[in-house]
Amino acid sequence: MTITLVLVGKTDQKQLEVLINDYKKRLCHFVKFNIQTIPELKKRKNMDVELQKQKEGVLILNQLLPSDFVVLLDEKGDEYSSKKFANWLQKRMNSGLKHLVFIIGGPYGFSTEIYERANQKLSLSKMTFSHQMIRLFFTEQLYRGFTILGNLPYHHD
Repeated sequence: MTITLVLVGKTDQKQLEVLINDYKKRLCHFVKFNIQTIPELKKRKNMDVELQKQKEGVLILNQLLPSDFVVLLDEKGDEYSSKKFANWLQKRMNSGLKHLVFIIGGPYGFSTEIYERANQKLSLSKMTFSHQMIRLFFTEQLYRGFTILGNLPYHHD
């Protein structure tokens, strides 16, 4: 299985990028993992929120194949403990899924078209975090999930 994390816009802070890349490197011991960055829209400051979400949505949809299992990181999504998320990952792998795609949208979320395309929504917390911070939190949780599945001494109950 291949896992791709799709992001809208570059990671702004170098410290976050260093940490994300560390987890990306660690993940490669467990699964083929890619990060696909969609460029930020030009002149977005002059766009209203809905137009911005729609244009970002078109760019995201262009990255997806019909066979992809798409999970949106969304505040209204399903919430799992780290162990339950690891079990969820195991079920996806056992199902023979070839490509699992997680998407972190821009600062205003997703267009209707992206919500319609998604197979599932996942929330990392009831709290709201910046779309920049979620990148780090998610890659760490993905790594944690694989270490749980591998019975490695990273996760503690």
